[in-house]
Amino acid sequence: MRRRSLLAASAAAVALPFAARAATNWPTQPVRMIVPYAAGGPTDVPARILTDSMSRSLPQRVVIENRTGAGVVIGTEVVATAPKDGGTLLYTTVSHSVVKALFPNIPFDPVTSFAPVALVGVIPMVLMVNKNLPVQNLQDLIRLYRENPGKYDYGSAGNGSALHLAAELFLDQAGGLRVNHVPYRGSAAAMPDLLNGTLTMMTDVASNVIPFAQRGDVRALAVAGNARMPQLPDVPTFAEAGMPGYEAYTWHMILAPAGTPADTVEAINKAVNAALADPAVKTRLGELGVTVRPDSTPASALAFLQAEVAKWGGIIQKAGIQVN
Repeated sequence: MRRRSLLAASAAAVALPFAARAATNWPTQPVRMIVPYAAGGPTDVPARILTDSMSRSLPQRVVIENRTGAGVVIGTEVVATAPKDGGTLLYTTVSHSVVKALFPNIPFDPVTSFAPVALVGVIPMVLMVNKNLPVQNLQDLIRLYRENPGKYDYGSAGNGSALHLAAELFLDQAGGLRVNHVPYRGSAAAMPDLLNGTLTMMTDVASNVIPFAQRGDVRALAVAGNARMPQLPDVPTFAEAGMPGYEAYTWHMILAPAGTPADTVEAINKAVNAALADPAVKTRLGELGVTVRPDSTPASALAFLQAEVAKWGGIIQKAGIQVN
């Protein structure tokens, strides 16, 4: 018992320096982490895993607040107009990078209205096709579409969704292929039509594709990441499949209001990265398909966000994508 007590005391002593450093410029009140998505969803769950870990090592709890409405606009605006003291943060996704291109009149800018804190992690997209489509690999699919312009349909989670944009990026980079887009209310609604052959193709986040691909219900052709996934070891990356340079992720990022003091942003960044370095947190997020980025800095998060806004804004403009 005495030995266990000494070990516990030693562990606490190691943890204290970080907590003390992070607390130097940490807000004095509980921190609101605004999630502009519904509770229990694929964005909310990782946010809660992360904030639970952060709260255990900080002087103030980080409390999730779900603020939905108008897509992500309402929750995002709450943070854009919040006090610049680090007391209100935004936990957002790739949708943040396209909101201005899709809704030009929103009352904030996705870059200049915010101070990026940390890129939490990325979830690669996977391109899959109906299992009976006469293709075995990505180049077969490109050839089929090129030889039959306008004949086939692909599905997405809706106009302007990350799934829609990822597919349009693929069609553009593969040579301007003409495939008809059919929007659905979410990827789950589209999946039955992919399974029955009404649709030929769909891109989706890896966590959604894995169970269907593992059962052989669909044929996964390529992973839009820089490495193969352990859950789908036989599925090549886009680079391996002959399309180097293609990248399509959904991602999770934490932002503060623009004008938040740099030392406060830095303190929050350290708290986020410490939580992401926790093996238990990394494992739990990995099970949800998130590849964590525990070395993100405010500067690298800003550069990543700027690149995403430019990339997806260009695709939206080129493809003439509009939200009804």
